[in-house]
Amino acid sequence: RLPPELLLAVLSHVPPRTLLRRCRLVCRAWRALVDGQALWLLILARDHSASGRALLSLVRSCLPPAGDARPCPLGRFFERRPLGRNLICNPCGQEGLRKWMVRHGGDGWVVEENRTIVPGAPAQTCFVASFSWCRKKQVVDLEEEGLWPELLDSGKIEICVSDWWGARHDSGCRYRLIVQLLDADQTVLDKFSAVPDPIEQWNNNVCFQVTHVFSNIKMGVRFVSFEHWGQDTQFWAGHYGARVTNSSVILRISQP
Repeated sequence: RLPPELLLAVLSHVPPRTLLRRCRLVCRAWRALVDGQALWLLILARDHSASGRALLSLVRSCLPPAGDARPCPLGRFFERRPLGRNLICNPCGQEGLRKWMVRHGGDGWVVEENRTIVPGAPAQTCFVASFSWCRKKQVVDLEEEGLWPELLDSGKIEICVSDWWGARHDSGCRYRLIVQLLDADQTVLDKFSAVPDPIEQWNNNVCFQVTHVFSNIKMGVRFVSFEHWGQDTQFWAGHYGARVTNSSVILRISQP
């Protein structure tokens, strides 16, 4: 049998998903190590970059008390990797309307190829609205994504939201964006909305990016509701309305 400190060092080189789904099931001793804080803090301490050191410092200050009977939240945090990645699923329609709560207007939403390249998008496709307001929404569960209450309430997390919208050359369009930060009971704690001027017809397939950063977020934020609307200005049958794509909700550590 390996001494506990040596076993801890060995396990720290195992991928997080394997630790949680395989190693944790081996025996009580291994489960205690995987559920404890020491293993995950050892993994985190290997990142000597400025961002890695900042994350380690923040995590140490936000962990539940060492005697807490619950498994250390860092396990799910490492498995899900919620910081710095887009928490919106299917942001460009590459999977159709999957993961979106949709309300169709006119002839409803469809997915088409982009008419203008959107930089950094995972796919060059977009959702296209119709002649009446079309809307769709995702609600991101931040705890399900791997964050935990003490970290979310630390005052050190920023929530960055972004959306791209545009028109086809021969039809103008209207667009709206509403992003809400919700508590565990779905009560709105903060809100950002954008209602840009409509794009006119004969527009050279123009597109724009809307961005916002929620800083100093209030205590109790547990969900992000991301909803956008679109329609065309010509009221043509079919799909000539706002073209939306590359929607994103990204969390990061706030800079001092």
